[in-house]
Amino acid sequence: MADLTAMYNEADKLKDQGKHEEAVARLEELLAVDANYVLAHLALAVLYGRIGQHERAVEHGRRACDLEPEEAFNFTALSVTYQRAFAGTGNRDYIRLAEEAMGQAGALQYRQRLS
Repeated sequence: MADLTAMYNEADKLKDQGKHEEAVARLEELLAVDANYVLAHLALAVLYGRIGQHERAVEHGRRACDLEPEEAFNFTALSVTYQRAFAGTGNRDYIRLAEEAMGQAGALQYRQRLS
């Protein structure tokens, strides 16, 4: 069995070294072992955005939210992914989606404070 934490940490080091394509490859390998590894999806949302593959970035951001639908941070990260996709593409739909994701994050935070 692969050590998923070690794979993630290796990808994180590659990202820090500016080796984005290599980091993406390592994270995709990790997801081939465990498709539900939320941190890998969040990291891929960032990395795909950095290399201009905004649709793939959004896919991974959404997947993190699907896997942990009660985690406000994931929706905040998704909002940032949408904002970066807008900046990279000029597609105004991403702004609306960013606002929706941020609203979802706020709603989750509010519910958590009430409980």
